[in-house]
Amino acid sequence: MPKTSLRTNTCNDLTKKDINKEVTLCGWIHTRRDHGNIIFIDLRDRYGFTQIVFDPEFNKEIHKKANELRREDCIQVKGEVKERIKGMANPNLKTGEIEVFIEELNIFSKSKTPPFEIDDRIIPSEEVRLQYRFLDLRRPIMQKNLLFRQKCLQAARKYMEENKFIEIQTPLLVKPTPEGARDYIVPSRVNPGKFYALPQSPQLYKQILMISGFDRYFQLPAVCLRDEDLRADRQPEHSQLDFEMSFVNEQDIMDLVEGLMKDLVKNVLGKEIKEKFPILTYQESMDKYGNDKPDLRIPLELKDVTKIAKKSNFEVFKKEELIKCLIVPKPIGRKEIDSLIEFAQSLGAKGMAWTRYDGKALESSIVKYFSEKVQEELIKELKLKKDSIILFIADKEKKVNTILSELRKEVGKRLDLINKDELKFCWIAKFPLFEWNEEENKWDAMHHIFSHPTEDTLKHVEKNPEKVLGNLFDIVLNGTEMGSGSIRISDPKLQQQMFKVIGITKEEAEQKFGFLLNAYNYGGPVHGGMGLGFDRITAMLLGLNDIREVIAFPKNKAAQNPMDNSPNETTPKQLSELHIKVDIAKKK
Repeated sequence: MPKTSLRTNTCNDLTKKDINKEVTLCGWIHTRRDHGNIIFIDLRDRYGFTQIVFDPEFNKEIHKKANELRREDCIQVKGEVKERIKGMANPNLKTGEIEVFIEELNIFSKSKTPPFEIDDRIIPSEEVRLQYRFLDLRRPIMQKNLLFRQKCLQAARKYMEENKFIEIQTPLLVKPTPEGARDYIVPSRVNPGKFYALPQSPQLYKQILMISGFDRYFQLPAVCLRDEDLRADRQPEHSQLDFEMSFVNEQDIMDLVEGLMKDLVKNVLGKEIKEKFPILTYQESMDKYGNDKPDLRIPLELKDVTKIAKKSNFEVFKKEELIKCLIVPKPIGRKEIDSLIEFAQSLGAKGMAWTRYDGKALESSIVKYFSEKVQEELIKELKLKKDSIILFIADKEKKVNTILSELRKEVGKRLDLINKDELKFCWIAKFPLFEWNEEENKWDAMHHIFSHPTEDTLKHVEKNPEKVLGNLFDIVLNGTEMGSGSIRISDPKLQQQMFKVIGITKEEAEQKFGFLLNAYNYGGPVHGGMGLGFDRITAMLLGLNDIREVIAFPKNKAAQNPMDNSPNETTPKQLSELHIKVDIAKKK
C-alpha cells in the first residue's frame, strides 16, 4: 500500500517484520475491549484489521483520551509496532502476531450508535440494510464482494481487449422502442410533450455500430434499465457485458464467450474448466429438464412415457396430453413421497402418481392398472435400478414441464445431489423465434425481433411462425441464465416480414425503428452478439443468488431506495419546466 499524507500503512499490512517501527493508521473502531486499565481496539479499514493498544504506562494522556472512543468512530493513530505476548497471537489475521501501542490519537469524527453491528455474522433485515447502506457497505463481506466484482470487471475487460474489441459507450437518453419490458420515460424540457426512454439494452445502437464498420464492439458496464417486477436476480438498473461482432456465425460467438467464462473462472477463482460447454437445443432442454435453463449439476433427467403409460388402464393417464416422469435414484420413504406430492400440488399439479421398483417388479397402488407387459416396457424403457422410484406427472405439456422442472430441483436438494462447488455451464440454442400470446391473440417475439431465423426454418416465417427457430443462444450456469445472444437480421426486407408476423405495420416499424432500418439500406454486415448479465455472473461466481449483494446501491422489491428515498415527488416548478401535470389515479 503506497503511503499517503495521513497514513503509512493499511490495517492489513503490518507483520513481525515491522516490529519497533513507528506507523500511522486510519480507520474505524470495529470492537473495543477494556482489560483493567488497558484498552484494546480492533481498527478496521477495507484492507483488514489491526489491534491497537492504549496503555497508560505507554502514554497516559492518550489513554485518557481513548476512553471516549466508541464503535464506528473514525480515527487516526500513530504508534509503535510490538509483538503480541506469547499465546495471544491471532492466527486468523495477517496482522495477528503484532499490535500497535498508540502515542498519538486524532478523532476524525464520532459515530452515533449504529442500528446494527458491522459484523458479517449478524445480518440485519433487508430494509434496514438498504436504509443504512453506507453502514452495510462497511461490512467486510460486502467490501469483499465489491472488490471481487472489480476483479471480474478487470479480467473481462482485459479478455475483450485482447480479442480486439473496442469499448464504445452508447447513449442513456434514447428513443422509446418495444424491447419486452416497460421503458423508463424521461421528459424533455426543451422539446415540450416529447420524451426520451432509458435504454433497456444497447441493442439497436450496437447493431448500428456494426453497420458503421466497428466490427468488434463491447461495453462494460452497459447499464440497462427496465421497469419490470423485481426478484433476487433482477433490478430496475443492472449491468451487462454487452458486445457485438461482424462477419461471424453463432459458433464464433459461442466460442468467444466460452473462452471468456473459462478465463474469468481461472483469473478470479483460480479454477480451470477444461471440458467444452455442452450445447442443447431448446427442445432437448425442455424434453430432458422441463426448462430452458437446466442445472446440469443435478444428475436427473425427465422421461416421456406417454406412449407406454396410455397403454395402461389408469384413467388419469388415458385422458391427459403428456405423461412424463422423474426417476428418484435413491430409496425414499412414504413420508418423503407424500411430501413431494404436496410440493407438486403446490405448483399446480392435480396429483402425482408414483411407483417403486423392487428389482423384479413395480409396486404401488397404481400398479394394478398396469399389465405385466406394460410394466416390462416401462422398466426396460427407463432402465430402472433396484429401489428407484418413478414420479409421474400427467397434464398439458407446459404444465408437465413446469412441475417436473421444479420437482427435479427439489429432489436434487433433498437427496443432496448438487455439488455447490461445481460450475456447470451449457448452451441452449435454436429457440422458437415466436411464441403465441393467448391474451392478445397474436404472435410475440420470444427473445427480440431482430434475431435471424435458422436457414432451414426461414421458409416458415409468414405461413407457419410456430415452426420458425432462431439463431438464438443462451448461456446457462448452474440453472441460471447468464446471457442471451443471436445472429441479427441485416436484410431490411426480412426484418419487415418479422414485424408483420408480430403485428407491427410498415408505418409503425418506420416510426419505431426507422433509423435502424434506414442504416441497413447502406450495406449492413452479417453480425451477432450477446448481452451477458454482469451482476449475475459476479454473484454466481461468488456462490450467491441475490445480485443485490454485488451492487453497491440496489433497489428493494418495490423498486425503491430506502437510503435516499427515491423515487420521490418533485417540485411544482420542475413539473412546470417539463410541461407536465401530475394527476394520480386513486386506488380502488
